[in-house]
Amino acid sequence: MLWLKALHVIAVVCWFAGLFYLPRLFVYHAQTEDTAGRERFKIMERKLYRGIMWPSLIMTVIFGVTMLGLNPHYYLTQGWMHAKLALAGLLIVYHLFCGHYLKALQQDRNLKSHVFFRVFNELPVLALIAIVILVIVRPF
Repeated sequence: MLWLKALHVIAVVCWFAGLFYLPRLFVYHAQTEDTAGRERFKIMERKLYRGIMWPSLIMTVIFGVTMLGLNPHYYLTQGWMHAKLALAGLLIVYHLFCGHYLKALQQDRNLKSHVFFRVFNELPVLALIAIVILVIVRPF
């Protein structure tokens, strides 16, 4: 079980690195006015999303579901776990929105400002804080 937890935490850390960094790249991409700069951001964003974020998300889910499966009666009867899983689901939706914005930026049809992406960039921080509190403190 400890190995699964360790692998789950490693995958989560890698996934969150992408969730924090990709929207920051969107901020800079939305501000960039030169073609060479936009093309550079397109490459960076695509590699981060496909090469790091997706594999990390998949491994996060695999290790998390495996741990749930080892003791489902306990975990699925805990209120903190329900809240954590709900937040994890919202993070997956956030991840998919990142993919949507990535596609728009890749096709030069972005309609969002750098200010929008600055706010968007902060959302996973709130989820991370809540998830860590839920898992460590287990308030309910």
